[in-house]
Amino acid sequence: MPFYRSGSALFLIAALACSAWAGDAKLLRKKVAAPAQTQGPLYATRPEAMQFADDMAARRDLDPDWVRDAIGQSRYNATVVRLMQPPTKTFIKNWRVYRSRFIDPVRIEAGRRFWLENQAALERAEKEYGVPAEIIVGIIGVETIYGRDTGNFRVMDALTTLAFDFPPNHPRAKERSEFFKGEIEQFLTLQNRLAANPFDARGSFAGAMGMPQFMPSSWIKYAVDFDGDGTVDLWNSKADVIGSVASYFKAFNWQPGMPTHYPVSFDKSRLDMEALMAPDILPTFSVASFTEKGAVLEGPALQHQGPLALVELLNGQDAPQYVAGTENFYAITRYNWSSYYAMAVIELGREVAARVRQ
Repeated sequence: MPFYRSGSALFLIAALACSAWAGDAKLLRKKVAAPAQTQGPLYATRPEAMQFADDMAARRDLDPDWVRDAIGQSRYNATVVRLMQPPTKTFIKNWRVYRSRFIDPVRIEAGRRFWLENQAALERAEKEYGVPAEIIVGIIGVETIYGRDTGNFRVMDALTTLAFDFPPNHPRAKERSEFFKGEIEQFLTLQNRLAANPFDARGSFAGAMGMPQFMPSSWIKYAVDFDGDGTVDLWNSKADVIGSVASYFKAFNWQPGMPTHYPVSFDKSRLDMEALMAPDILPTFSVASFTEKGAVLEGPALQHQGPLALVELLNGQDAPQYVAGTENFYAITRYNWSSYYAMAVIELGREVAARVRQ
């Protein structure tokens, strides 16, 4: 989200053009002043963390003392570890409960105000990137309620804790640890370019930052200076946030004008649910192959030219809901790898759009 993120506990992504960053890559040469905290021990006491700092400094041509200070003054954060622990009991997914967390009057009204205050930037982003305003608004609303909750964890603490102390009982602990080491590298490279103190940045427990909750690697890859002031600010510049979300989706093959999904029902006399569900949310079926397996489409869906996927939304003990997801539905799941998340983004955006039109 993004791929980890804050309020929804996501691993996110995001960002772009290195030329847009202010600051010289060689500006930071003084010791990093990290504010005192009482959370846990400093990573300066961990030989593997200091070796990583030295290796990273050499790879990135950064001042090794500065990198060692940044990583060494990061602190172990037990809350970060606890929040990243795998669930201890079986979780029953419920789309209606999940939806209620994000589609509510407070978030819809905040979205309406955000849309009206930033209409010009939304229209320009839609024109330049082909991503509808309601999708951009839906993302920012689900992620941080339009900047109200961008996270209060020191990004350096979160990234370093997850790089060197990722919960070992997690089924993908080694892979996740390597991912976060890469995010430290991206984050410190970015902070050096900006001549910024890496301990000033606050974000989610996974290190996602700003209104759209971009991970450092995503910030570098996809974020854009949409307000033209010479730098990228995903905390304070709403134009940069809007442009960067649109840039992200364009990079993940958003198709202008394509719906995100269609209604679907089933012909039980020839339904092959196992085959329809096998690809999960990856669009794989043509309209013909989709309907041959018992999925029933109507109206515009029958004229759809791209691949489709059967998307299942469980409702606890009640019957699940299904939609036929398009490539654009799948693009939203590249922000957060969840069909529930994607549908919440879509429906929040629609609700906000309806309020704006009133």
